[in-house]
Amino acid sequence: MKRAVLIASLALLCGLVLGSLVGLSLSLSASPASLASSAPSTNQTLSTPTGAPLDTSDNTLLLERAGQVLEALKQKDYSALSLLVHPQYGVTLTPYSTVDPSRDNVLSQSQTAGLAGDDQLYTWGLYVGSGEPIRCTGEDYFARYVFNADYTEAPRVGIDTVLISGNALENTADAYPQGRFVEYHFPGIDPALEGFDWCSLKLVFEPWNNDWYLVGMVHGEWTT
Repeated sequence: MKRAVLIASLALLCGLVLGSLVGLSLSLSASPASLASSAPSTNQTLSTPTGAPLDTSDNTLLLERAGQVLEALKQKDYSALSLLVHPQYGVTLTPYSTVDPSRDNVLSQSQTAGLAGDDQLYTWGLYVGSGEPIRCTGEDYFARYVFNADYTEAPRVGIDTVLISGNALENTADAYPQGRFVEYHFPGIDPALEGFDWCSLKLVFEPWNNDWYLVGMVHGEWTT
């Protein structure tokens, strides 16, 4: 009887020891998987630019991006245009050559995309001469002070260079020290006016996430 009890006790003890070892083994083998599933993935928490670093001295890339902006303007495709607008800074709109942060309006990507459906009147600055406020819809502003001529057909194109200046101060380079600009210029529209109807559009870009993004559109024209 005692012998049977002893054998049973030994069997129970061995079972407990074996069970502990198996449990420990399972726990250790499961531990890395548990940590991996609970720890945040680096790829999910960090956003890094893809591709080679942007060569900001490459005029070809700059002109390609400017061409995309002009094509979107020509087609009045504001959704496409919005994708080219700087995601953080938006795009500043200047009606008369001189960039003035206190008066110039800034459109975000979403505001740019919604231009066609926005009938609200906004103040965009002051008319040269009269000093009256420029009040119109976004689409009307773009028709008068952005794509007032087909700049895809502009006979003169300059990079980081002011092709012509009138009475207004030309301060694009100073206003955007981190940017570069492309100017599209018509020396005149109506030959009878002998150049007194010249106009231009400067598209200003700044680098972000390895690409050029639109931060400014500066309209210029002959003024008295």
